[in-house]
Amino acid sequence: MCKLITILGGGPAGAAAAISALKHGASCHLIEKSKFPRHKVCGEFFSPEIQAELAELGAWDAFQAASPARIERMRLRFGAREKTALLPEAAWGLSRHAFDFLLWQRAMDLGAMVSGEANIAPDVTAYGRKVDGAPRGRRLFGFKAHFEGPADNAVELFFFRGCYVGVAPIEGGQTNVCGLGPEDVLKRFDFDFDAIVNQSPALAERLRSVARVMKWISTGPLQYRQVFDDKSTGYLAGDALSFIDPFTGSGLLSAVKTGALAGMAAARGDPAAEHLRRCRAALRQPFEISGLFRTAIASGLADRLIGLVPARMLFALTRPR
Repeated sequence: MCKLITILGGGPAGAAAAISALKHGASCHLIEKSKFPRHKVCGEFFSPEIQAELAELGAWDAFQAASPARIERMRLRFGAREKTALLPEAAWGLSRHAFDFLLWQRAMDLGAMVSGEANIAPDVTAYGRKVDGAPRGRRLFGFKAHFEGPADNAVELFFFRGCYVGVAPIEGGQTNVCGLGPEDVLKRFDFDFDAIVNQSPALAERLRSVARVMKWISTGPLQYRQVFDDKSTGYLAGDALSFIDPFTGSGLLSAVKTGALAGMAAARGDPAAEHLRRCRAALRQPFEISGLFRTAIASGLADRLIGLVPARMLFALTRPR
């Protein structure tokens, strides 16, 4: 009789964990209360390394069939300063509405069982973020909407007023606009995200030729954290394990990668500490680099230093290993 693995969370990390566990000979019970497909606050950017991860899970063909937008350039904007570069390899833009569903469907096709709740502690936890002691006012909130209009083949990041907003193409010729900002700044505008994006003249100009086609959705509070020293006996994946600054563009890659590692470890019965060691090796560099970058932004140094750091180098340093 094959081993039964219970997974809490059916998003990218949980679905990847289910697929991986099933591929390693276990049976799988996914616990997920939400219905798919669904929208989620997310930059919806997939760095080039996603191809190998999805191919290993048998989901690359489905990803390509969803017609993701091809992204070939990056653009960083700090006030009046701008830095542009070609990406070393093409990246992709695909909505969470499409991506979560295709991974979920792959897990179902392989035989994953699903329910809204479970009576036992999960083997793999791939759901939710824990916020420890973030003071009110400085807590972080994310927001997102899709726009229609002329699309570009670039991922663009605009930094202003302690916030930043990413703009990137997704499937169907649409553009995803997703931002992150501290609570005190967002409250000044009553969480009116149209007003917030207009605080950056460069971003306002960028969005002038496109029109919003869905209501803004938001999430929070958020906190950058990693729990590689967790002493629990379960396997953590996705945001439950590590929430890396979204500006790196490695969040979805990290979710899929750590989910696959968790599913493999659970199916094989590897010690939880060994799973955490593998994840630490993969994610520590982008987490530390993003921390340094946030410090530079907060101190006002980023707009002066950005000219000294090649954009391609910054992109390479924020990739999971």
